[in-house]
Amino acid sequence: MTRAIRGTGPVRALGAMSGTSLDGVDAAVVDTDGHRIIGFGEVGYRAYSDAERAVLRDALGVWTGAAAEAAGRVVDAAHVDALAGFTGVELVGFHGQTLAHEPRGRGTFQVGDGAALADALQVPVVWDFRSDDVSMGGEGAPLAPFFHFACAKWIGAEAPVVFLNLGGVGNVTFVDPSRERPEEAGALLAFDTGPANAPINDLMQARLGLEMDEGGQLAAKGEVETGALELFLAEPYFARMPPKSLDRNDFAEMIELVGELSDADAVATLTGMCAAAVAQGIEHCPVPPSRILVTGGGRHNPVLMQMLSVSLECPVEPVESVGLDGDMLEAQAFAYLAVRVARGLPTSGPATTGVPALVGGGIVSTVDD
Repeated sequence: MTRAIRGTGPVRALGAMSGTSLDGVDAAVVDTDGHRIIGFGEVGYRAYSDAERAVLRDALGVWTGAAAEAAGRVVDAAHVDALAGFTGVELVGFHGQTLAHEPRGRGTFQVGDGAALADALQVPVVWDFRSDDVSMGGEGAPLAPFFHFACAKWIGAEAPVVFLNLGGVGNVTFVDPSRERPEEAGALLAFDTGPANAPINDLMQARLGLEMDEGGQLAAKGEVETGALELFLAEPYFARMPPKSLDRNDFAEMIELVGELSDADAVATLTGMCAAAVAQGIEHCPVPPSRILVTGGGRHNPVLMQMLSVSLECPVEPVESVGLDGDMLEAQAFAYLAVRVARGLPTSGPATTGVPALVGGGIVSTVDD
């Protein structure tokens, strides 16, 4: 590991994220000392092929076996492709691909071999970010909140703000920027709100052979079925106090709730469920946020964004409105977190994952000099 990583100065870190939407690998460079964001660098994206996506989809929910091994090979190869073209990088943060997440049961499982990636790239790699948090009693998710705190400082926020990530699963981070560090009491509150893009994508794939409801075009033609929405909101998860987290498939029965609806009404109803789950979640914030900044693929869906604006009592805007990159924010988060892990700084705590004490999880795989 380089002296820069061991010390206190800036590190040029490269983060990679492959999310539950199974679209591809996001890669992004962040210059950081593990506390402040000093600057943002290059970004890249490597899409999964249809065949690769099918392998990953077949492995969702498994904990071992041939399907998981095949998924691991896809993830490793795709990440080498995605990351090999970056230069001048001192450290890589490698999230891997979550196949199963059951923090109150079997734990958490991401495929992807960080040691093999370090050998391929000849750069130290931080990986397996979630296991330590889960083993200590935390939810293991979400992990981006400490980075969101740094983002709030970067944009000069003066009042409490919420970062809302709409990937396969939705999650929020409440940030009080008046605090000095994310570890401080009251600085953060984070949790998964509920399903987001995953059930919409799954329905589009199953019914129409499409990967997503591009631009919310199908949802715009449908109507929300209120009976199905009410049944969805009656799920016990919404009554649980945060922090709390979900697996991608925890709400698989959503598809059954809309099973008798037309394609348009089904997608509109799933979109409405996502927005309603977020609205329920925002009620847990200690004070009303001044604004909600949306990241992840869901911000590209104007129907979903309109539903959120109607449901919430503060401005709802894509993170681009404050100069951030909503397509790359999670990849940037793992670049930032990698530096924190390498320097022994915490990456999660009681207010973000419910872990009893601050945790700086992750394995650091180095390369031979």
